[in-house]
Amino acid sequence: MPRRLLSYGERALLVELEDLAAALAVHALVLRDEALEGLADAVPGACTVVLVADTPASLPAVRAAAERALAHLTRVDPRVDDAAKQADPPSEPEVVEVPVHYDGDDLDEVAEHTGLTPEEVVDAHTGQAWQVGFVGFAPGFAYLVGGDPRLRVPRRSSPRPRVPAGAVGLADEYSGVYPRTSPGGWQLVGHTDVALWNLDRDPPALLRPGLRVRFTDADDAAVPRAAGAPSSAGDPPSEGALSSAGDPLTSADGPDPVGPWLEVLDPGILSLVQDGGRPGLAALGVGPSGAADRAAFALGARLVGQDAAEAAVEVLGGLVVRAHGSVTAVVTGAPCPVLVDDRPMPCNAPVLVRAGQVLRIGRPSSGLRSYLTVRGGIATTAALGSRSHDTLAGLGPPPLRAGDRLVVGPRRGHLLVDIAPVDQRTPGTVVLDALPGPHLHWLAETAQVDAPTWTVAADSDRVGVRLAGAALVRGAAHREAEVPSQGLVRGAVQVPADGVPVVFLADHPVTGGYPVVAVLTERASDHAAQLAPGQAVRLRLLAARGRR
Repeated sequence: MPRRLLSYGERALLVELEDLAAALAVHALVLRDEALEGLADAVPGACTVVLVADTPASLPAVRAAAERALAHLTRVDPRVDDAAKQADPPSEPEVVEVPVHYDGDDLDEVAEHTGLTPEEVVDAHTGQAWQVGFVGFAPGFAYLVGGDPRLRVPRRSSPRPRVPAGAVGLADEYSGVYPRTSPGGWQLVGHTDVALWNLDRDPPALLRPGLRVRFTDADDAAVPRAAGAPSSAGDPPSEGALSSAGDPLTSADGPDPVGPWLEVLDPGILSLVQDGGRPGLAALGVGPSGAADRAAFALGARLVGQDAAEAAVEVLGGLVVRAHGSVTAVVTGAPCPVLVDDRPMPCNAPVLVRAGQVLRIGRPSSGLRSYLTVRGGIATTAALGSRSHDTLAGLGPPPLRAGDRLVVGPRRGHLLVDIAPVDQRTPGTVVLDALPGPHLHWLAETAQVDAPTWTVAADSDRVGVRLAGAALVRGAAHREAEVPSQGLVRGAVQVPADGVPVVFLADHPVTGGYPVVAVLTERASDHAAQLAPGQAVRLRLLAARGRR
């Protein structure tokens, strides 16, 4: 693959390189660039690096840093360049043993594809050590390289919406273990009871770059249980151990909080604490998360006169809370009925909710997600620097439950009179503006992206909007091509093998292995977060900006 620098939406770049060594070199060089400002994330992949700017205005500075890194690689071999080394490799890399029950749903299919028997697949998988190449997709998900070349298999034609924690899979030349329940398109050959990610452990990831991994057959009585495995081989790792440590919300059983707080009477379908997210951790497999509709979230903070970093509640399907102490609150996002003690209140306008009053947020008349912002913010415990709940990674405060007590933080700044720049959205088919993605040329006709009207599928969530309708057809030259695992961004329009696009939202995987044919504009990605199941939607492809 030739070295190329491609635009990847309005605030990201995709650096294409020849191999993993070059990708890790560029990643290290960019992070060490003292002249660079405005970098939000840097995501190494199999032979790429995705560089994400904190705002579109910072993208030129990020591009300049990428160009400096590429220029450096033309002068120095990245394999011997000290600047490209992230750490001094140990003389004898640590070997982590992972016992596996080889009972995966795709074991027979893998055997058929490789021409091996299921027993030979197991022997090949356990026969030699693998090495952690990079971490991505989800916290603790390590892409393992260096295994038996006979085990190279394609991803599934359509990803599974739910792969259980501990599932062991194969895709391309990689093997990996799903740290927690998540969507996934790898071929599953078995499962392990070892916890790959645990915030109570330091470091939380069991598998880290530089380590070697040896899989063993857990059902072979001659193989001893690996150190670090659960005391009971049959007990899977708990979901709590995979997410944030402890319950960051105050429960109804504890003492009353000091200062104003909100008592959750009815959490609706799904109410989540969200803030600006946790950027900068993508290289560890931790995505940015944060509010799905960033514009609506920021508007709420603006209207109560506070920094947008303070946490709010993202509401899907209604919310009822009682105020204990007076609070200033505002509801933004999807328009919905708002009542204070059964008295109607407007959206997008701050209201004073006095002690003992009940605030009711109804289901939206259009759109999907509303935001309850209180002056002072929701003062929950942070996980990895953020109060956002990441549904894919399982990080942050859990979904709200009846009886939860939401502590309101101290008031900062000044409450100012302001005009709310509310985004007016017209009814009917929603048109989402997008820029060309790095794999647009894989399609038989690029006009396919603009032409169809899709419907939002019922299994859409904060990870992504799944579309139903016409499949995009690849051109003959790329019909069987595979994308080496590479970084993803919010708004990426990914096309799995079945051809029906997925539009990624706030809790998107850190990396993926399907072609990205377009990337929504920043404004359109916020609009996508408001698409309800059954909504008609089209993509409108704009001219490329800065692509080369």
